[in-house]
Amino acid sequence: MMRVWLDGDMVAPEAAHISVMDRGFLLGDGVFETILVHGGRAVDLEAHLERLASGLGVLGFAGAVDLSKLRAGLAHYLVAESVSSAVLRLTVTRGSGPRGLVPPEAPRPAILMSLAPPPPRETPLALRVATTTRRNELSPCSRIKALPYLDNLVALREARGQGADEALMLNTRGTIACASVANLFVIRDGRLETPPVSDGALPGTMRALMLLLAASAGLVPVETSLQAADLAAADQVFLTNSVRGAMEAGSCNGLPLQRRAGEALERLRALVATHLGTA
Repeated sequence: MMRVWLDGDMVAPEAAHISVMDRGFLLGDGVFETILVHGGRAVDLEAHLERLASGLGVLGFAGAVDLSKLRAGLAHYLVAESVSSAVLRLTVTRGSGPRGLVPPEAPRPAILMSLAPPPPRETPLALRVATTTRRNELSPCSRIKALPYLDNLVALREARGQGADEALMLNTRGTIACASVANLFVIRDGRLETPPVSDGALPGTMRALMLLLAASAGLVPVETSLQAADLAAADQVFLTNSVRGAMEAGSCNGLPLQRRAGEALERLRALVATHLGTA
């Protein structure tokens, strides 16, 4: 079993200990990133660190984390574990503090990194629109990868309970925000459409790449609000995240979805792989 990296030390998972007063454990006071490791390197690392820094800024302790040291520690960890292909989870909490919500004036963040095998890429996915919870697009936490993921967990549990692979999460206005662990894209009439961040979509690193490279694939990138009914009218529906890339959707709420834009999707995949060096 691979070791974990905890505050600069590499130890066996069972030997890694975090204080019972850690605010990440008690309050979800922290952020995380999930990063693909390919060929022994962290893919699109700077984009992940930029989003991590943004999240730390929202929570108010960005100055307590030295990104240069973090970057060096991550590189050392991958070399030490001799890993070629994996998923790296990077977690940063504010660290320990006094009881209550008020954070310590001088936080001492806890930083944890762990490695796991890449998940399978089975597609097409069966989607289900979650009804038991919604995503709060008005919260700044909807725009960062904050530790509390309970709404996502509840939504995915509902979807899996109904035989689906993934949950689509609506926002408070009833439009689609994202999936439980991915962003949503629709190809329709030559456009690549995705919900805007203002609708509660997480600003995913793979989402950003898809929008950046869309024109090179012959598609017009459009950030627009999407209803569940829009999926049935689409030429192609797919989800993206930084670990699994682009994942085709085959159905939503038990109804089949069209898959007429496979060539455009393959062009996007090829462009992304070239851009990230994973081809």
